[in-house]
Amino acid sequence: MAQLVFFSGTMDSGKSTLALQMDHNHAARGRDGVRFSRNDRAGQAMLSSRLGLAVPAVEVTDDTDFWTEVVRRRTHGARVDYLICDEVQFYTPGQVEQLARLVDEMGVDVFGFGITTDFRTRLFPGSARMLELADRVEVLQVEALCWCGSRATHNARTVRGVMVTEGEQVVVGDTAEAPRPDGADTAVPEREDEVGYEVLCRRHHMRHVTSAVARAASPSPQTLPLGY
Repeated sequence: MAQLVFFSGTMDSGKSTLALQMDHNHAARGRDGVRFSRNDRAGQAMLSSRLGLAVPAVEVTDDTDFWTEVVRRRTHGARVDYLICDEVQFYTPGQVEQLARLVDEMGVDVFGFGITTDFRTRLFPGSARMLELADRVEVLQVEALCWCGSRATHNARTVRGVMVTEGEQVVVGDTAEAPRPDGADTAVPEREDEVGYEVLCRRHHMRHVTSAVARAASPSPQTLPLGY
């Protein structure tokens, strides 16, 4: 039977890489699918991985109707056995319901990939609906790491390396590797208003200690003040 599966994890946990691998595996077995994404780092109508892999995809907007998309393709003679849906956190709850309907009424497998919470640790509407409706939720086993070396569990939004907790839920920003306290190569946004993102452990997310803040406080992570 077809399933609605949600693969979740923080940034840097390999969600898009897995999406590309699953698409390859199903296509290699003679199945026909459609790739969807939204606000991908590589630009519009792309599905890309941080490893450098990128393939064309259908860009999802608020007006996208997945039911209509599949019906149109099948009406024109195309097979649609599965959907790869990346960046599901940016989909609307109604679109997630359309995906569930495709599973139940058309037998289309839907594999969704996305982060669950935003920079304020609040659920994205699309991810929340996926958690409510999915037949199965898989937490990715590739652990992203905080600058301190602990498992990263939260996504932080930064401006000039300083964590911010207010603003629009969806803001596209630089997701390059953040500066580390050990003095390694940095990727601090050049403009004062440029947004960046960084994964942190809960402890440092709660205390707003990004890698840039930690680096400014001490040249060595081993000599950070006790409060960090």
